[in-house]
Amino acid sequence: METNANTTTTDPVLLNTPQVQAAFGTNRVSVKIYGTLTVAALLAVIAVASTGHMVNPFMWVRAILLPLIAVLLHRLTVSASQGSRRAFERLRGISVVFPFAIVGVDLIPGVCPWWYAAMQTLCVLPVVRIALTTRRAPLRAAFAKTR
Repeated sequence: METNANTTTTDPVLLNTPQVQAAFGTNRVSVKIYGTLTVAALLAVIAVASTGHMVNPFMWVRAILLPLIAVLLHRLTVSASQGSRRAFERLRGISVVFPFAIVGVDLIPGVCPWWYAAMQTLCVLPVVRIALTTRRAPLRAAFAKTR
């Protein structure tokens, strides 16, 4: 028997509480802010490169990939808000690991200029907000593990 990975696995009554809806609203806004900031970072890289300053391949790759991750975060947020436990758990995991990975790589000397590292750090702050929101009581209760 096949199952759909996006099926609802949480009681719809738990998802429709004001606290849970507010938490998912916060996550949706955070994803939009993250997407906007990463597009701004991409535009900054384009502007810097067009003025003849050095932009290394790492900066290009990261500047292009990070807005695409906003699409992934959006899809996970929407699926989780519809009750997908799998999407919720992935959103929780990614939102914790992702900021450390971004900032950690930027701290390696010589990888990117300070302004780019600062911009990337600013970009992941909304993802930190998602990590905190998904660990608060309303969403933990809505996606409580049953064994």
